[in-house]
Amino acid sequence: MSKEKSSATPVPTPAADSTQHPKGNLGAIVNIHIDRAAKAISLPEEIALILGQPKNEIIVHFPVRMDNGKYQMFTGYRVQHNNILGPFKGGIRYHQDVCLEEVRGLASAMTWKSALHDIPFGGGKGGVQFDPNLHSIAEIERITRRFTHALAGSIGPEYDIPAPDVGTNSQVMNWLMDTYMNIAGALDKNAMRRVVTGKSLTSGGSLGREAATGAGVVHCITEWAKDRRFDLTGKTVAIQGFGNVGSFTAKILSKLGVSLVATGDYKGYVANAEGLNPHKLGEHVRKTGSVVDYKHSKPISREEFFAIECDILVPAALELEIGESEARNIKARLIVEGANGPTYPEADTILNERGITVVPDILANSGGVTVSYYEWLQNKRSERWDLEEVDARLEKQMKRSYGWVRDFAHEKRLDLRTAAYAIGLDRIRRAYADRGIWP
Repeated sequence: MSKEKSSATPVPTPAADSTQHPKGNLGAIVNIHIDRAAKAISLPEEIALILGQPKNEIIVHFPVRMDNGKYQMFTGYRVQHNNILGPFKGGIRYHQDVCLEEVRGLASAMTWKSALHDIPFGGGKGGVQFDPNLHSIAEIERITRRFTHALAGSIGPEYDIPAPDVGTNSQVMNWLMDTYMNIAGALDKNAMRRVVTGKSLTSGGSLGREAATGAGVVHCITEWAKDRRFDLTGKTVAIQGFGNVGSFTAKILSKLGVSLVATGDYKGYVANAEGLNPHKLGEHVRKTGSVVDYKHSKPISREEFFAIECDILVPAALELEIGESEARNIKARLIVEGANGPTYPEADTILNERGITVVPDILANSGGVTVSYYEWLQNKRSERWDLEEVDARLEKQMKRSYGWVRDFAHEKRLDLRTAAYAIGLDRIRRAYADRGIWP
């Protein structure tokens, strides 16, 4: 690589796909964050050029038999962004808004997330465009197995390792693993167990994986509070999204004396100034599929949710939820991004001007990929770590990463998001500098 090219160069924005994310170009938004971080570390031009495009983009179309005997066509995606630091790694989501542009942006974010935490993985993401709420369990299983079969030549336990994401869970990962294992050679079958993470315990999953992302969010909150001598006892939190991440965040925070005063999902929002019991609310969601109509709450609008009086706000639903209007109305002192890419760049600017701290997604919600790495290691070594060991390792890593970002941000006078991306970018830059670019 040329030593003369040391000035920062904006990362090129990939060409937009014809199927765009309904709320905006997520890939372009991620690249805005990367451009800012690239300037902060004077990223060489050739590295910016490489990182501006994913290595591989895979689109598959496949038929699946429905319960009524008819066939339906589905479209699936897998974007493999970068693997200079290790195998591609990232979730599989099932959602009606899944498209190439969305998956591309999320795959890119996974690259920086792994690099930030010094985890030897690269970045990838995938999904199938459909609403799982409209399909039976049997249909979802067939969709999963056909999607896995279509992707089988492009994933592998040392090459690309999927995990759960929006609309998927440990059961979906079990089906994905089982399908892949039955495609692989008989002698290698058990070695294929680590082709996915986020599996159930009986299928090789790790203790602590289910709560890991929420636990990571809480570790960021406690570190922020410790730095400011901010006593969390008696404080309040609003959480957008009450799925895996949101519910575990609420449950863990409740043990620290933080009260959940509002939450919401795709069906609506609810609030209770006296506090919502996260355990009972979780039972209600399991029975009904939504937080709506929880008897110990009152319904509120989305606008009221983002304007509610609280100390901490955790967006833990989908991407691109906090725009300019939400940023102006938020009352919280701290925002911790449990979701991937929930904040528009324009909203970031407003929040920074208002003095509201934003702990970015690639730092805050990385508990999942961290424990996924532990699961992958356990499968590779044929080991089973106890819960205390997993939790202790996760806490150490999250607090260490938070410290890296906080200190870098202070040293360079950057916001936490730019600092987090800059740390990840710099690790990738050094890997390319050491290895060179072949040929």
